Amino acid sequence: MVGLLSRSRRCTGALRRRITGIYALLTLINLFAWAWAVLVFRHQPVLLGTAFLAYGFGLRHAVDADHLAAIDNATRKLMQQGRRPVGVGLYFALGHSSVVILAAAAVAATATALAGSLDHFKAIGSLVGTGVSAFFLFAIAAANLIILRGVWRTFQQVRKGGRYIEKDFDLLLNDRGLLTRLFRPLFRVVGASWHMYPIGFLFGLGFDTATEVALLAISAAAAAKGVSIWAIMVFPALFAAGMSLIDTTDGILMVRAYDWAFVNPIRKLYYNLTITFLSVLVAVLIGSIEVLGLMGDRFALSGGLWNIVGALNDHFSALGIGVVVVFIAVWAGSVIVYRYKRLDKIELAPGDG
Repeated sequence: MVGLLSRSRRCTGALRRRITGIYALLTLINLFAWAWAVLVFRHQPVLLGTAFLAYGFGLRHAVDADHLAAIDNATRKLMQQGRRPVGVGLYFALGHSSVVILAAAAVAATATALAGSLDHFKAIGSLVGTGVSAFFLFAIAAANLIILRGVWRTFQQVRKGGRYIEKDFDLLLNDRGLLTRLFRPLFRVVGASWHMYPIGFLFGLGFDTATEVALLAISAAAAAKGVSIWAIMVFPALFAAGMSLIDTTDGILMVRAYDWAFVNPIRKLYYNLTITFLSVLVAVLIGSIEVLGLMGDRFALSGGLWNIVGALNDHFSALGIGVVVVFIAVWAGSVIVYRYKRLDKIELAPGDG
C-alpha cells in the first residue's frame, strides 16, 4: 500500500512537471507573438488594434464546438487507457495552427500581388466577408445552445437527486461539431497526445469557422494597404498563440474533469456547462456586433447604440480585449459560483455514474 501511494505521488509530480513545461512553452510562444506585434506595429496603432482582434479571434475559436468535442473525445479515450494526456489540446492546436498560418501566408501573398486591382472589390468583399463571418458565428451559437440546454437539464436533474448516466451524457457531448462527427473514426486510432496533430491539421482544412474567415480577411486587407507579408504574418501568429493557449487549457481541464468525475461527476457536468455557455456567449456577442455594424454602415444609422457599435467595429483593439475580458470574467465567475454553491456536496443517487 505504501509503495502504491509513493508511486502515485511520483506520478502526480511528473504530471505537474509536464504541465509546467507545457505552460512555459505557451508563455514563450505568446510573449514572442506579442513582442513581434509591438515591434512591427509600434508606430501603427490601428494595426496594433487589429492584432488584438486576431488574438481575440484565436481565443474564441478554441471554444468552437468542433474543438471542444475533438479534445474531449481524445482525452476520454486515452484516460480510459489509464493515461493522463495533458498534451492533447496543445497538439490539436499546433496542427490546426499550421493550416491557419499557411493559408494566411498564401492569402497575404496573393493580396499583395493583386493590391492594385483589389480596390474595386473592397465594398462587396467587406459585405460578403462580414456576412459569412456573422452567419457562422450564429450557427455555432445555435448548435452549442442545443448542447447547453441538454447539459443544463442533466445538471439540474443531478442537483435534484436524479440519476447521472455517463454514457448518455457522453453521447450528448459527442454530437458537438460537424467536423467531429465527420472525422469520428479517426479518434479510434489516437493512442498518444501527439496523434492529435494530424487530426488538428485536418480540422484546419475545413475552414468552416467564422474566426478563420475573419483572419484571412484581415490578412488580405492589410496586404491591400501595402503592409509587408512579414508584418501580416503577425496576425496568424497571434491567432495561433491565443488558440493554443485555450485549447491546451481545455485539454488539461478535461483531464482534471475526468479525474474529478471518479469522485464526483457533478464537476464534469459543471465544466461542460461553463465552457459551452462561454462559446455561445462570445459567438453571439461578436456576431451581433458584426451584423449591427454592417447594418449601421449600409443604412447610415447613427446615434446611441449605433455609435457604440460603430466604435467597436472601428476600434478592433476594444473588441479583441473585450473577448479576453469575457473569457476571464466567465471563468472567474464560474469558479466563485461553484465554490459558493458548494456543488461538491451534491450527492448522486445510488447506482448512478
